Amino acid sequence: MTVNAHTHIYSALARFGMPAPASPPRTFLQILERVWWPLDRALDERALRAAARLYVAEARLMGTTVLIDHHESPNLIEGSLDIIADACQEFGMRALLCYGATERNGGREEARRGLEECRRFITTNRRPLVRGAVGLHAAFTVSDETIRAAGLLCRDLEVPLHVHVAEDSIDRDGWKRLIENDGLVRGSILAHGVNLLFEEVRTLDRLGCWLVHNPRSNRRNGVGYASVLRASSRVALGTDGFPSDMNAEAAALEEGDDIRARRLAAGEALAEEVFGPEWGRNAAALPPPHVSGDMAAALQKVRNEAAVEAERLWERMRGMKHDTSLAQTRG
Repeated sequence: MTVNAHTHIYSALARFGMPAPASPPRTFLQILERVWWPLDRALDERALRAAARLYVAEARLMGTTVLIDHHESPNLIEGSLDIIADACQEFGMRALLCYGATERNGGREEARRGLEECRRFITTNRRPLVRGAVGLHAAFTVSDETIRAAGLLCRDLEVPLHVHVAEDSIDRDGWKRLIENDGLVRGSILAHGVNLLFEEVRTLDRLGCWLVHNPRSNRRNGVGYASVLRASSRVALGTDGFPSDMNAEAAALEEGDDIRARRLAAGEALAEEVFGPEWGRNAAALPPPHVSGDMAAALQKVRNEAAVEAERLWERMRGMKHDTSLAQTRG
């Protein structure tokens, strides 16, 4: 059973000729501002559905049985998690989904809507393969008030928080704000942790948080290698939007086979926390991907539909005015 402990399903269309930014990004924040934030703002229902069906179908065929997804689509907040959940159910994929609340586009009201989407989905979802969590994008894009609201929601609904932590120096002390404002609950999922210190990782370990190492993405974004995560016993492996080839992700680890095995095993332990002790045995009985006819032909149809929707998405991106800095988007 293979678990992808942190990914971004919405990014699946990026490989279909996503337009390059007018000015090449030189920092991690510029990568977000010029590449990924324009993409997530341009997502509509059709593009998200195509991305979700493609990512989930390919992940299933790569052997992934659980996806833990962190989603954002600021112009499609309400109902967005249902679109992703439908794709997971269609292709027989267990999944833990959240909306990553943020204030970077519309301030506190945007964050409120993001948290409400998490609440709505958690309390109304009836899909047997899918669960919900509470999400924040990262501490540096939300206020203390939003962090406190997220923590309260986690405790009210008895679900974990899923959030980016210390992926880059811009979020160096975000973990402290999460703790100081009671945003973390036991079982929270903290992606990256590249810029944490040894004792900080130990603190998060003692709090019962999961950390997720994403070596391919960290290398691509030039933020460093999270060797400090060795200080925790609760470190799983994620792809951060890369295809869900967990063997390729494990091969990107700079440690030996023992650490690779431990990271993959930790993902299974995380899935057990989310889905209960029976998840492993049940995973073996997951239905096959729900596509008709020859699998190769069916997957090609999904890819063809994704390519068409990608072209629409790029047109939307070109037609939207994008703010150029976090300060502007937060006001």
